[in-house]
Amino acid sequence: MKPIKVGILGLGTVGGGTVNVLTRNAKEIARRAGRDISITRASAKDLTKPRICSTEGIDLTTHPMDIVSDPEIDIVLELIGGAGIVKDLVLAAIANGKHVVTANKSLIALHGNEIFAKASGTGVIVAFEAAVAGGIPIIKAIREGLAGNHIQWLAGIINGTGNFILTEMRDKGRDFADVLAEAQALGYAEADPTFDVEGIDAAHKLTILAAIAFGIPLQFEKVYTEGITRITRADIEYAEQLGYRIKHLGIARQTPEGIELRVHPTLIPERRLIANVNGVMNAVLVKGDAVGPTLYYGAGAGAEATASAVVADVVDVVRALTSDPENRVPHLAFQADALADIPILTPAQFKTAYYLRLNAEDKPGVLADVTRILADHTISIEAILQKEPLHGEATVPIILLTQITLEQEMDAAIAAIEALPTVTGKINRIRLETLG
Repeated sequence: MKPIKVGILGLGTVGGGTVNVLTRNAKEIARRAGRDISITRASAKDLTKPRICSTEGIDLTTHPMDIVSDPEIDIVLELIGGAGIVKDLVLAAIANGKHVVTANKSLIALHGNEIFAKASGTGVIVAFEAAVAGGIPIIKAIREGLAGNHIQWLAGIINGTGNFILTEMRDKGRDFADVLAEAQALGYAEADPTFDVEGIDAAHKLTILAAIAFGIPLQFEKVYTEGITRITRADIEYAEQLGYRIKHLGIARQTPEGIELRVHPTLIPERRLIANVNGVMNAVLVKGDAVGPTLYYGAGAGAEATASAVVADVVDVVRALTSDPENRVPHLAFQADALADIPILTPAQFKTAYYLRLNAEDKPGVLADVTRILADHTISIEAILQKEPLHGEATVPIILLTQITLEQEMDAAIAAIEALPTVTGKINRIRLETLG
């Protein structure tokens, strides 16, 4: 059979890594796919820019639409990133009957419903394994490997930048701003780190994971998102003293009331494997009713780690070229007409435990007032840690761990505690999950 011709949009880190993997492992990949795969065209903004890959034998252009419109191209690899023009390129590729492989989490999270509907209408595949957790095959694991399970919940460290920052703060006692500056210098964080440290990147990925886990449409706008900028060295130290570590998690859980979709800093027991995932590494913990908890760990970014997922998608597309479109693995794991309209819960409806840190005057009765307010809102206390006042300080930090409660009750309790004349400043609240 004639080789499959691939066109690559974007020759940056992921695009260059993909060229390297496809070229270096060409024979092995052909043995798996059943056909040779040839990169014939690629686009880039600047054709004179140094590359991490060889472009010998590849027709280069600065006009990606030329590749999308090329009748010789069988599969388009969208490795530009972002939304904007990229959505138009992908929709044009689909309209031209080309299969698409993308590593673009924001594109899928924001426009995936439309893109998949167009792809189904033209009988082409849109593959997106590399959009979540880099080289970890988490999409395939949930969509295919766990297809016999009712997925109950999943929790993931799905942003390496945030994990690097929290790891450095814990291991070396450094401040957030200091570690963020280093992450930027090392290339782990962008000059504008908002997407990483405020949880937007993780929310894009959680949107995708939740859709394939629960059979729901992609609903990025309903994900509760909270960043790590308010986490202090003190919070990390107190959590350690109580037997927990703080990780920035994406959590999706199905409850009788609906589905929780949330990204936020989270205390988790230090004995959990996922609590020991450090640096820029990613990990996703998935709980199925039949299989129980399963953990997927690996590099969440990087040229060849992400390229590993891109190339795996290319192989899957090649294998499926001769199959009936109706019998292919559905884009979002469930048949398109079987996606469920399950309600997405608001933050007030979340149920979880909490870590609370407050500063209070060092006088009798203060703790009793705090515990009374919590009891009034049916919130039980799991543990209390009260520190000695620093020399010359009039207030002391009080750390409380609560049992699971409804978030709207916690909101009301925090407001009442902050109104006490003996409590100064705002309470720092971090959600707590045992992941048991």
